[in-house]
Amino acid sequence: MVMDHKLVIADVKLIADFPRYMLYWKKRFTEQPITDFCSVIKTNSQGPEEQQELYFLLCDVLPEDRILREQLQQRRLEKVLEQQQKERDDTTFHRTCMFCSEEFTGNRSSLLNHMAKEHSFSIGLPDNIVYCTEFLDTLERKLENMQCLYCEKTFRDKTTLKDHMRKKQHRRINARNYDYDRFYVINYLELGKTWEEVQSEDDRELIEDEDDDWSDWQAHPVCAVCLFCEQQAETMEKIYTHMEETHEFDLHKFKTDLNLRFYQQVKLVNYIRRELHQCRCYCCQEKFESKEELVQHLVNKGHVMQLPEVSHWDQPQYYFPTYENDALLTALSDSESESEALNRTSEVPVIAEDISNLKVLKQTSVLGKLLKDRGGSS
Repeated sequence: MVMDHKLVIADVKLIADFPRYMLYWKKRFTEQPITDFCSVIKTNSQGPEEQQELYFLLCDVLPEDRILREQLQQRRLEKVLEQQQKERDDTTFHRTCMFCSEEFTGNRSSLLNHMAKEHSFSIGLPDNIVYCTEFLDTLERKLENMQCLYCEKTFRDKTTLKDHMRKKQHRRINARNYDYDRFYVINYLELGKTWEEVQSEDDRELIEDEDDDWSDWQAHPVCAVCLFCEQQAETMEKIYTHMEETHEFDLHKFKTDLNLRFYQQVKLVNYIRRELHQCRCYCCQEKFESKEELVQHLVNKGHVMQLPEVSHWDQPQYYFPTYENDALLTALSDSESESEALNRTSEVPVIAEDISNLKVLKQTSVLGKLLKDRGGSS
């Protein structure tokens, strides 16, 4: 069209249904002159007349073109949402996990949740995904071709690929691979906007509220989750009481007995969270098939209130929470007053910890990876 007909169409990649778009304008160009719809651009206007050419620009500055693009976008969104609803309601799903031999039937969410929990691989929340079967087929083909799902390098065998993805923290998809965009509903929501643009939007376009009265501000209650079970509570007191009465776990006792400073408490809670998430005893390191078996082991062996050597968990990697926004961390307090701590800073030398790997370690956060991969990919 550019070479033979001098027609330039702006933002082609943002047109939701290009064939329909072309059919529409093909009909309109037979009804009226092309100059009624397109801006005329003269090239080489300062040069010899025989070298001058006229090009025609068709873009959404023209109201008719803008309406057409919006209609095509709306139709595509309706089709995608309809497909998504079918997949959400589908109970005939049947597929084997691409990382193990376990089979899943019923609904796609069972497989996706399994991969996220058992294999630390998440492509996002099930309700954010569309064309799920095709998506999984695409990922499986890459693995069958010995291709890393993140950096997309090819390896000589499955073992080498597996070690690479584990060591490099590549057990996730590449959010920069735009071939995955069609599998996420967020990419269909707004005309001309990708998931990255939608997520990066801030409030600058909002009209500033000149009312400085904060009286209508209502804080949402913080929901803390027990370390050992799924029990939740709206206050720290309730969750601490629950852990003491139900699981005989006393975090305050650890803090007092070990004289833990604030960041040591943070690392201890994150350490216990991580071990429990991986179904491993935080005291003896024994591994279990389920969290329920682990909790029973802690009770039977009396390991609930026992810890390994301080050096085992007092590590920089445990600065980062296993779960994003872990409410238990917000209730921690220092073991001494702030003034005492300030007085001691001039007396005690500060020895820096090795934090060279913190950037990599932060990526190991369970929900951190889920959130990062949801858009995209997840």
